[in-house]
Amino acid sequence: MAVTTTGSHPKALWPGVKKFFGKTYDEKPMVCDMVFDEYTSNKAYEEYVEETGYGLAPQKAETDSVSYDTDAQGYTSRLQNVTYGLGAKISKEAISDNQYESVAMRKSGKLARSMRQTKENVFANILNRGFNSSYLGGDGKELLATDHPTLSGSQSNELAIAADLSEAALEDMLTQIRQAKDSRGLRMQLQGMKLIAAPENEFEATRILSSTNQSGTANNDINAMKELGMLPGGVVIWDYLTDPDAWFIKTDCPEGLIRQQRWKLEMTQDNDFDTTNACMKATERYAAGWGDWRGVFGSPGA
Repeated sequence: MAVTTTGSHPKALWPGVKKFFGKTYDEKPMVCDMVFDEYTSNKAYEEYVEETGYGLAPQKAETDSVSYDTDAQGYTSRLQNVTYGLGAKISKEAISDNQYESVAMRKSGKLARSMRQTKENVFANILNRGFNSSYLGGDGKELLATDHPTLSGSQSNELAIAADLSEAALEDMLTQIRQAKDSRGLRMQLQGMKLIAAPENEFEATRILSSTNQSGTANNDINAMKELGMLPGGVVIWDYLTDPDAWFIKTDCPEGLIRQQRWKLEMTQDNDFDTTNACMKATERYAAGWGDWRGVFGSPGA
């Protein structure tokens, strides 16, 4: 059993230490909150079920009856809520003999930081594993694939030819998003909202989207994406993405990338009766996943 004792922090028992470091750092806003749409949950799991809708209306002759269509149920995505937790125990002696700030206060800050990092990793892994066929969604395919099955045939949310981030590749993907169809083959008029990339692509992404003229050329052509107001959410750089070449575009498709919150972060503390150890713990319950795969398009890089 891991317990912080007087031997864990011997320097805290004697005067002379100017400052302890490494306990907490300035925290930036949670990126997973910018990438995933939040949904609340009050059950062990939630299901997101596709509705296929209707097809195009056929022409009706003057004396003929109107045609009828069936609105069917498509695939189901189930997101199981998972509890994440971490705790710390501190002996009464370690607290009593400490010459500086409260050990307990330092531990609670570290626990909060660990829980934040855990959540960022959990959600970033949805994209990190997005091209991996070992991690499948409700339609039996990985998040990003060229052959998602639908009633109107296979559809794709991945570039047909994998490409590194560039102006041309970004334009190709934005065009693909505009041409997206629902399960019955009807146009959805989706729009790309924000570009998501790893730190290695931060400078290239900024040049592509912020240049007044075409990036990286001597041409006097305008930056069409900027002129048209595409990707209004700009660039989101996520430090927790593990593939430096992979990049993604979040769309305005509802029920796409899902951040399902069962209960928010809870910090509690108590004392153990037998040992008098001070105990503290942090818990949070949530699920990461997706409903409609059209919520994100991407490329693993060349």
